[in-house]
Amino acid sequence: MKKIAILGCTGSIGTQTLEIVRKEPDLQVAALAAGTNVNLMERQVREFRPGLAAMWSEEAAKDLRERLSDLPVRVVCGMDGLLETAVCEEAEVLVTAIVGMIGIRPTIAAIEHNKTIALANKETLVTAGHIIMPLAAEKGVSILPVDSEHSAIFQSMHGENKERVSRILLTASGGPFRGKTREQLASMTVEDALKHPNWSMGKKVTIDSASLVNKGLEVMEAKWLFDVGLDQIQVVVHPQSIIHSAVEYVDGGIMAQLGVPDMKLPIQYALFYPDRRPMDTGRVDFFQLGQLTFERPDTETFRGLALAYRAAEAGGTMPTVFNAANEKAVALLLQKKITFMQIPELIESSMENHKVVADPTVEQILETEQSAYEYIKQRYGE
Repeated sequence: MKKIAILGCTGSIGTQTLEIVRKEPDLQVAALAAGTNVNLMERQVREFRPGLAAMWSEEAAKDLRERLSDLPVRVVCGMDGLLETAVCEEAEVLVTAIVGMIGIRPTIAAIEHNKTIALANKETLVTAGHIIMPLAAEKGVSILPVDSEHSAIFQSMHGENKERVSRILLTASGGPFRGKTREQLASMTVEDALKHPNWSMGKKVTIDSASLVNKGLEVMEAKWLFDVGLDQIQVVVHPQSIIHSAVEYVDGGIMAQLGVPDMKLPIQYALFYPDRRPMDTGRVDFFQLGQLTFERPDTETFRGLALAYRAAEAGGTMPTVFNAANEKAVALLLQKKITFMQIPELIESSMENHKVVADPTVEQILETEQSAYEYIKQRYGE
């Protein structure tokens, strides 16, 4: 029996992880952590019977505690609750499906307690990769990527000499606005941005996909996960989302992982690695598919990707500013307080306002995040 803990259990990755648990009798949930969705959390606790449940707010925790008074489950809250979930003694694997830099401290705590990390939280490595990866190496902890693209890269490196990697081919669907001009994007609404052609994701990640910021975050994450230079990571737009990413080696050979666009495959792969289990998802039908196509990303129209490379090259605290500014920009867009085209403007302005701190501590990373938020509040009134 493999026991797991999940940070972000009510989100897209968290709920899909629980779908896998539901079908695999040798998986068991030891702890769950969520934000504010008490209704869904109650249903999950009643079904999966973890010994520990965490909510972000005290109010939500109190509500959940009252609802679950008939069950032997301990309900905790806040950052202390996330940390307790992360180091849950019974859990062998921690699924970090929480959104934002809030995932840094719990991930570090889990590594220090020798938990295997199934990583679906981009921000952890984007902002603190220089802390996380050496710590994992020191503790002998495996970090197994759950993002579709990074899982594909990981699978394409399995059994290969990583020193012989020439470049990583990081694929992108192009999102709902692929091929559109700046003039066309000026009239795009929030609702348009949320219509992803291939993937079912949360609102934040879907908007990030539309702006190509998501791919920029994945570039920064790949740099740390696979210990490669930025010049070794090439983004390739692949509208069909069948090739989830690939790795080219020094002899010109390319290894790629293909499959239907379904997040449950990389989630299950991380949970059972190095084993593979049967899945009742769809299969790629090459005859029906007919062809696979590839394009260069339009970084002049979709400036989020170019800004991500610039932030990664600057290093230090700059990726934190990039990430924090984007988080705030997406929130403002969802509230319809800015337009889609203002997202890269807000990010660039925040980056230009920032003085980089090299090799930051966790405290400096979190201080930088707050400073970016304050700058945006002063400039945009939010």
